[in-house]
Amino acid sequence: MRSPLQGGLPPGGAVVVGAVVEIACDESGFSGTNLLHSSAPVITHASVDLAVDEAVALITALRSGFRFAPHELKSGRFLRGSGAQQALAWFLAALAGRAHVHLIDKEFFLVTRIVDFLLTEPSYAAGTRLAREHHPAALALYEAGRSAGGDWAAFLSAFVDLVRMKRRLPVEQTVQRFFQARDALRRHGLGTVAAAVLDGLGPSHVRAVVARLDVDDRTVPPPLEPLLPALAETVLSWSGGQRQVLVTHDEQSALTADRLTRLQRVLADDGHPPSAGVDRAKALPNGVSPLAGLVMVDSRDDPRVQVADLLAGVARRMPDIIDDALRQPPPAPAL
Repeated sequence: MRSPLQGGLPPGGAVVVGAVVEIACDESGFSGTNLLHSSAPVITHASVDLAVDEAVALITALRSGFRFAPHELKSGRFLRGSGAQQALAWFLAALAGRAHVHLIDKEFFLVTRIVDFLLTEPSYAAGTRLAREHHPAALALYEAGRSAGGDWAAFLSAFVDLVRMKRRLPVEQTVQRFFQARDALRRHGLGTVAAAVLDGLGPSHVRAVVARLDVDDRTVPPPLEPLLPALAETVLSWSGGQRQVLVTHDEQSALTADRLTRLQRVLADDGHPPSAGVDRAKALPNGVSPLAGLVMVDSRDDPRVQVADLLAGVARRMPDIIDDALRQPPPAPAL
């Protein structure tokens, strides 16, 4: 017997404004909060706007035309199968303009969490295009820090231990260990911008953020859950500032109703400017969230999610395939 599906945010009165695009999503490489000790250094979050019958037809074509068995439509087996190169080219061509892939480098994601949580006030907009003023600083620290070898790994590990839900050491010891790792990293002379980030990490603010996490302050987004900002980026990309997005997603415990409600609000409150070249008169009204809702499904029951799962797995193993045809969904239709 299957367990009841958990999480999600079924659409209510939100789906009332103009056009709505329905997408199906899945990820590959997600390992929960185990962001450093994983065989998958990146996470891919894939989405498609296929109708159910289109997804069925695509899967049927892979099984009949390329002779893939049902169990081979997982990316690892798919890429090792006979005729995989030809099948992959056909698969990607079939999805051109109908898919989007968001790629997350786990190490860089942790750096953005350090900057967005410990240098500023944590927010649900952090880590998305709605709040990227600190992105250059995070990138500078990431690029410089990777040259520091073991001290870089120790710094990231100390941050994970600092903000994880089940901490191994008392708070004060964990904070102390984090700043010891920060000081060791700082001695490498990582450049002006990276040094400014490290110097800006203040013990009082770090302790205040950790205290909020420890009392389950839900206004603070979970710092080690990359699927929330990935979902936000996916929704913003498909919306283009013009239409709402209804998401069907493979079950993920990270996507709780409370977190999705907060994300829905911040996407409405922070604005959603239309994509370049799009008529502003057709933009979503202020206060209307581009996220219309999110419905959880078991991927075994939804061929659209199965296609997204295959795309996510292929893109994780072959990130070079993520070109403009996959990164940018087509613009919203004229209203």
